[in-house]
Amino acid sequence: MGYKAVIFDLDGTLVNSIEDIADAMNTVLQSYNYPTHGYEIYKQFVGSGIKRLVVKALPENQCEEAQIDTVFNEMMRIYSTRCTQKTKPYDGIMDLLKQLKNQNIKLAVLSNKADQLTKKIVLALFPNYFEAVEGLSDEAHKKPNPIKALEISKTLKLPPEDIIFVGDTAIDIQTAQNANMLAVGVSWGFRDKNELVESGADHLLNHPLELIDLF
Repeated sequence: MGYKAVIFDLDGTLVNSIEDIADAMNTVLQSYNYPTHGYEIYKQFVGSGIKRLVVKALPENQCEEAQIDTVFNEMMRIYSTRCTQKTKPYDGIMDLLKQLKNQNIKLAVLSNKADQLTKKIVLALFPNYFEAVEGLSDEAHKKPNPIKALEISKTLKLPPEDIIFVGDTAIDIQTAQNANMLAVGVSWGFRDKNELVESGADHLLNHPLELIDLF
């Protein structure tokens, strides 16, 4: 199969953002004198959007809808000012993007992170690499719903079967499957290999440059 494009997840795939996410959320939790969490715990919280992360981070007895909304708004306010402080591309990602670009492979990003933050991080760290960048603007469109992946395929003017979808969680693998794209998992992200294998990933990468072999 001659693949012509790659859609990447952002957090845990292109960038290690866990410290910025955790630091911002812990700042909000501390302001309420709620327990905070370590970076490894936050790796299990991410993947389904910041509102879902807020629910997981809050104490169980503080999850009323009004409190969730208040904490979510505070988290967004703080995180939006810090989202590129410690966040960096994983080793090998920049080399991968350069090689794919040199091969005229079309590149895109699809994240469950808020759309404005997704675009801010991509613009700051990866200027001029991606033809489409989509974050979460409607909860109904959250991955593994394939609607945004399919919209990107139209933007790229390619059928879904010509596109590789790369991510670090079961949600990403399910999104790829739902969109009829090749599902590729990465081992360097926020979840372990077993989650990706059990989700039915078509391929598993241990280093970014291994993706080149699929072309």
